[in-house]
Amino acid sequence: WKTILLQDSASPLMEQLLFFHDHTMMILIIITILVSQMLLSMIFNSFIHRFLLEGQLIELIWTILPAVILILIALPSLRILYIMDEVNNPMISIKSIGHQWYWTYEYSDYKNLNFDSYMIPTKDLNSFNFRLLEVDNRIIIPFMTQIRLIVTSADVIHSWTIPSLGMKIDGTPGRLNQINFSINRTGIFYGQCSEICGANHSFMPIVIESISPYFF
Repeated sequence: WKTILLQDSASPLMEQLLFFHDHTMMILIIITILVSQMLLSMIFNSFIHRFLLEGQLIELIWTILPAVILILIALPSLRILYIMDEVNNPMISIKSIGHQWYWTYEYSDYKNLNFDSYMIPTKDLNSFNFRLLEVDNRIIIPFMTQIRLIVTSADVIHSWTIPSLGMKIDGTPGRLNQINFSINRTGIFYGQCSEICGANHSFMPIVIESISPYFF
């Protein structure tokens, strides 16, 4: 709580996103320091060059250098974008349907295995539950397993999001979106609908419980 950083990663994809975030932040910090130093130098320095009309070399450098920096940011970004879109032989398919204001889950590989997931009201919470984040039916999935999640909506646009897995995918009425993920440790992971889908938009949390494949 009160952290200003990203959540700890629980999937290989989130690890890649964290590395890319740190890589980009380092570039931004270097640029910020250099530009700040130049601005301060211009403000406090009274020296001028009477005969300076043009500087071909410096203009060439400050045109090429930003282009190189943009390439250094764009290439890792595109790589992660393609990794996020890749689907590798999923072992389990789960369908998530957004409603106002709860989620319905269907385990497509099993017969008649579907349930609704509602937020638990504050008055019914146990002392160890998180307010506005705990649900009555969690999604149970095995860790170290490729999961395919198919997301849609029954009414308006919703967005199925788990920050610690680096996952965010829109549920759009009349359309199926899919995303592939794998969790690399056991635990309970929380998320919320990240699309402004109506009055109770902030009251449709998502909870994944990652357990051993042996018990699944």
